[in-house]
Amino acid sequence: MSDVLDAPTRTARLNYVGGAWVPSASGGTYSKVNPMRPSETVGEFSASTEADAAAAVTAAASAFASWSALPAARRAAYLNAAAGALESRAEEIARDMSTEMGKPLREARGETARAAQILRYAASDAFGPVGELFEQSLTGSQVSTRRRPLGVVGLITPWNFPIAIPVWKLAPALIYGNTVVLKLAYEAPLTGLHIAEAFAEAELPGGVLNVLTGRGSTVGAALVEDPRVRAISFTGSVPTGHGVRDAATKAGKRVQLELGGHNPMIVMGDADLDRAVEAAYAGAFWSAGQKCTATRRIYVQRSVYDAFREELLARIERGRVGDPLDPEVEVGPIVNQSQFDDVMRAIERGRKDGGSIIAGGGRADEDGYLIPPTVFEDVADDAFLSCEEVFGPVTSLYRFETFEEAIARANAVEFGLSAALFTSNLAHAMRFSDEAEAGLIHVNSQTAGADVHVPFGGIKASGFGPHEQGRAAIEFYTETVTIYVDP
Repeated sequence: MSDVLDAPTRTARLNYVGGAWVPSASGGTYSKVNPMRPSETVGEFSASTEADAAAAVTAAASAFASWSALPAARRAAYLNAAAGALESRAEEIARDMSTEMGKPLREARGETARAAQILRYAASDAFGPVGELFEQSLTGSQVSTRRRPLGVVGLITPWNFPIAIPVWKLAPALIYGNTVVLKLAYEAPLTGLHIAEAFAEAELPGGVLNVLTGRGSTVGAALVEDPRVRAISFTGSVPTGHGVRDAATKAGKRVQLELGGHNPMIVMGDADLDRAVEAAYAGAFWSAGQKCTATRRIYVQRSVYDAFREELLARIERGRVGDPLDPEVEVGPIVNQSQFDDVMRAIERGRKDGGSIIAGGGRADEDGYLIPPTVFEDVADDAFLSCEEVFGPVTSLYRFETFEEAIARANAVEFGLSAALFTSNLAHAMRFSDEAEAGLIHVNSQTAGADVHVPFGGIKASGFGPHEQGRAAIEFYTETVTIYVDP
């Protein structure tokens, strides 16, 4: 039995605007509770208003000219320094993340390390090309292209990856010369404020990065409506994302959306079952299934269905569910009471629709918002659980006969974020790469997880606009101009 680490007691209440720590203009605050111990308050945080958003945009707009004029290598130095600051407090950040939103400590540590890696990767872009050189067709004189920053960008981020997602948005925005207003998730402000602390420690010029806490309906909406904000990058729910898209595009802004997923995993009869089971468990249940890339549907070829089912249930039985500050726990709590209730209602609806629960399905702790890994069978392809995302540790098993059937059923939802295939057949792997309707395609790996140096994003209803991360980020955070030079 491992020791459970003590929860942190430090609180952070202020916004970071113009290089200074400031309270909300209204003086208002809100409380965030520990989802494992709802009677425990993690801290009080600024309930920012439209006035705070306006002040942050003003600071960012004022800083843009000098920041964008800096050589990219000098901008990179600030990102590298901030990465070092995150690494120096990695354990504190991980514990704060586990305490405020319930991510198990092992995953929280990995996410924190990833955030530093993202900053270092983005910093390396300072040494990449900023355009292309051509020859004019009539005169032979020079014509070139150049990437230039947009100006002020607004970033609206979710609670489920409270340090990685804010960083993977702001890192490319900053290295390409933009200034940023970051609106942290209402349910995960403590973790996100570590980002501001890291850049403050790196002595980033005031106004280049501004960080606000509070409700998206207030602060996020104000950023979308402010004409000085040139672009909005949003990760969150489909309905909210569509509202952001409609309002922002109407105002003439660039928009990037990363939304939901209903990710399938296909297990062929020739797959390595031990590997497939481990991937199914991690994909469906790590982070309590609170990932847009989580595995929601598992299609298993009939010849190995019973063996896979038995192994998956055994893996669930061996799994650790409980306090996320216990380093051995794999599945922690749902982020808050509202999300917990939503997941429990979805489980009940799945049962009423005719699905059979073969694991989990109830509450796992009297106080904490814990739901154990929950697996359904006998779910119809047109049932709620087969079509709508349930943001919790819930997945469904389905039998299939042929590869063609599996691909058709896997693709038969409105979402297209991630998809996985387990097989030893190269022909099936190649066909899956061609035919899977997803922005992220995995062969013999789980649906969740992504590298920092390649694009991340979905197709169909899972995304809108250019993808994030890797070289794809430059498409969103810069604009191209063409320059003719004649002697």
